[in-house]
Amino acid sequence: MKACGRRCRAGRVPLISLGVTTSSRVTWEATLNTTTLHPRRLPPRGTRLRGLFVLALLAALLGPVPSAAGSAPPRHDVVTWATSAFRLGTGVPDRAYRLVVHTSAGGDRMRVRLSNAFGDRPLTFDSVYAGIQREGAALVPGSNRRLTFGGRTSVTVPPGGLVYSDPLPGRVRARTNLVVSLHSPDAAGPATGHRLAMQTSYVTQGDHTADETAGPWTRSITSWFYLDAVTVRTPARTGAVVALGDSITDGWESTTDLNRRWPDYLSRRLQHSLATTVRGVANAGISANKVLADGASPSALNRLDRDVLSHPGVRTVLVFEGVNDLKAHTGVTAEDLIDGYRQLTDRVHAAGHCVVAATIAPFKGWPEWDPEAEAVRQEVNAFIRTGGLFDAVADFDRAVRSPDDPESIRPAYDNGDHLHFTDEGMRAMADEVRLKDLECASGPGR
Repeated sequence: MKACGRRCRAGRVPLISLGVTTSSRVTWEATLNTTTLHPRRLPPRGTRLRGLFVLALLAALLGPVPSAAGSAPPRHDVVTWATSAFRLGTGVPDRAYRLVVHTSAGGDRMRVRLSNAFGDRPLTFDSVYAGIQREGAALVPGSNRRLTFGGRTSVTVPPGGLVYSDPLPGRVRARTNLVVSLHSPDAAGPATGHRLAMQTSYVTQGDHTADETAGPWTRSITSWFYLDAVTVRTPARTGAVVALGDSITDGWESTTDLNRRWPDYLSRRLQHSLATTVRGVANAGISANKVLADGASPSALNRLDRDVLSHPGVRTVLVFEGVNDLKAHTGVTAEDLIDGYRQLTDRVHAAGHCVVAATIAPFKGWPEWDPEAEAVRQEVNAFIRTGGLFDAVADFDRAVRSPDDPESIRPAYDNGDHLHFTDEGMRAMADEVRLKDLECASGPGR
């Protein structure tokens, strides 16, 4: 075995590793490293005495040296993946789901959060596993690990409730396709999930959660059921950002299975940034979502606590909402929308987080566009840029508007419906975010 140098001398043993090696084999093993001792020639006695004197003098000046255990840097939990749940059809008993999600921050002691937020009865999960995707529904051999809840393999989530698993020993790498497989023997009534996953997952009847092969998982889906967050333990300096938005943030019309939503592009930028220690990215986008009014999903104001403020390690919230309020033609004025932003910002600040607001992108050409809605958009964007309410601004409007017609999306970024974006448009929005603004270094409301 290889020598482990300072890590062994400090009395530390590497944690079990959850990840894929260069040979595409998963390493779920604890490696105990040892050092090899070699004889060495001692310096002359006088030199040794002078060295001891210097060490004694330094000890007197600097005080006692803390022990290795006492000097361990603090760590905390950070959200590495999340989605926003709402009602998604009807639960089916004895059904299993194999859900593929893409992590942002890397860390250890992974936990998953299961949701029965929209259920009307208790929901039992009797088998939940986590592994690493190999291809499709197949997992990297040896990676699938059973999760427990309070030490038990089964958990019942009350209606409206959320539950975290126990921490799983081992490490999850950043930007990894993590696979959570879960089975419920008694699902019924309203199911909780996320419809527009833009990611292929799998479903089957019967409990096949422990199976690492793709054999039983013959049906594919593009929604996530019951799973709404994954967290990892990281150094305390590591933080996360939550992107609060609608179908644009949700990634509609980006390429499925390639993680090309604008929050995904933002995550790629963050992983090696020197401008910030934010590494986690949670996507709280829901199609058709509004700031002010409930619709197919609760409004941003009504879902803020569960979808944003409940996640650990959050430092900043990036708000990109408002176009659905404008195009709904419900009489929403600029003052109404600004008041909604003010309420969101006050609550996020009260929770100790910063707010970065994105300007509303153009949508001329969408059937619900009209000059009146455009006038409100321009007034709201002027406030976002200069009103001083937010800790920082990301000017998405400027990043994606056409130079020939600023009321429209640049053609290369327009997916064709004049509201949603190509992969290139998603990247342009992510690139508009100043990463240092996510650090929240001066605290909220600075």
